[in-house]
Amino acid sequence: MALSWQNKSESDIIKNDQIEINIKEDDLESSSSEKSEHVFQDPVVAEHYRELYEKTQYECRDHFDPDFTWTKEEETKVTWKSDWYVTFWAFFMFTALDFDRGNLQQALSDNMLDDLGMTTNQLNLGKTINLICFLSAELPSQMISKKIGADIWIPTQMVLWSVVSMSQFAMKNVTGYYATRALLGALQGGFICDVCLWMSYFYTSKELPFRLSVFYIANPLTVVWSSLLAFALLKVQTPSNPEGWKWLFLIEGVFTLLVGIISYFKMPASAVQTKTWYRKKGWYTDREEKIIVNKILRDDPEKGSMHNREPVGYKELLIALFDVNLLPIYIVRILTDIGTAPVSNYLQLVLRGMGFSTFKTNALTIPYNIISIFTMLFIGYFSEVFNSRALMLLFSSVWVVVCLIALRYWPQAQVNIYATFGLLTVLLSHPVGAALTISWCSANSNGVRSRAVSAAVVNIFSQAASIIAANIYRMDDAPLYHRGNVDLIGIAFGAIAACALTRFYYIYVNKKRDEKWNALSTEEKEDYIKNTKDDGNKRLDFRFTY
Repeated sequence: MALSWQNKSESDIIKNDQIEINIKEDDLESSSSEKSEHVFQDPVVAEHYRELYEKTQYECRDHFDPDFTWTKEEETKVTWKSDWYVTFWAFFMFTALDFDRGNLQQALSDNMLDDLGMTTNQLNLGKTINLICFLSAELPSQMISKKIGADIWIPTQMVLWSVVSMSQFAMKNVTGYYATRALLGALQGGFICDVCLWMSYFYTSKELPFRLSVFYIANPLTVVWSSLLAFALLKVQTPSNPEGWKWLFLIEGVFTLLVGIISYFKMPASAVQTKTWYRKKGWYTDREEKIIVNKILRDDPEKGSMHNREPVGYKELLIALFDVNLLPIYIVRILTDIGTAPVSNYLQLVLRGMGFSTFKTNALTIPYNIISIFTMLFIGYFSEVFNSRALMLLFSSVWVVVCLIALRYWPQAQVNIYATFGLLTVLLSHPVGAALTISWCSANSNGVRSRAVSAAVVNIFSQAASIIAANIYRMDDAPLYHRGNVDLIGIAFGAIAACALTRFYYIYVNKKRDEKWNALSTEEKEDYIKNTKDDGNKRLDFRFTY
């Protein structure tokens, strides 16, 4: 009996140890898996969206799984892959855009105006023509992108405008300047919003702001590279083409052409379409594809409400176009974009007027662009940490207004040129909020249709800001532009007020929706989810980011 009892006890101990080990393994799995609450934990909601994804033929629908779990380490690995393949290439393409869009500034330092027989007012008119064409192309470009796919349309845009960029080599007069500015605007318009929409296929609303900030550092970084490149290219002179600025347009246009051609092979239509004949293994494993699809849908279920090659109808376009809930962000964008744009646009001319040589002028634009890379990443990162776009943009506007007041009332602006240059550098180093406003619109659209339109509209407001900014500094206000700087100070104060009011507006709307939603019973909530006609950010169960 004793032997029998002993054997039984050892058997029980072994079983208990196995149970304990299994419990510990389950605890470990639970602690390392993505177990946070999400909208699809409600079976009614999960079934509703499953039917929606089938109806829209959403390209990632086969990967949708409300019960799927993954570890934090796996998610981090997938995000890093997206950063390398998506964000980096988007940044590289934006660099190509900025080479062709910003090389005019370097050309100005090489006496382009004199060579073409132009005045600064004609320069402003050409910039205005470019911006009007750019603005006018935003929505049509986004609609084409939704119809044929960003993976096809974006490279096509780049190839087309690179040809126009190279043709600037042959400019002889102001007419050629106007013509090329118009064509460049028409072909480049929509590129930014097209890329931003494409990037949103791979990231959640919380992940996107910092990635768009990385995307947008192409702006200041391209100025640095272009300035360094200008040192060499502006010295290139031949008997038939003695103007160095012409070679700048030609070489940078060739670079864009190459990037555009390569982009046909670098841009998949979605996270589940990275495998192809020239990329057989794709970017992600099957499990990683499932992770990226489910984390994105849990963040924003409406991202599956359209196929990525489904066009936006005219009715949906008008509804999204006049979405009053996004108007506050548009207002913030136009005011913050005007910000220091006139100062930046005229910096080369101002520095030349202060007595700096062509090559020193280009070199002096480098410091503020390098600093602004870090300030832009700073507000992108902390907008995620504090989950606040409005406060970060308000901080940037305060920076601008303080520096503008100092610039306007600096008594020795033309006497102490290096101190003035230092002040200009600090002013232009302010955090640029373009990336935040785009990610803000994306988060608050809550629907692919609205997101596609809002990405274009927010850039339309940006181009409108550029048109206004291009006409604030006038010839009769040169060289210190006191009148123009007073105007900029007033606009900066308006931006501060707009950021504060927008934050309060979204907080107020969220509070009212909470009251209505919490007053519903469980059955009423389920009925609303299944049968409501409310769409996008008008849904009662949607909360705005602020």
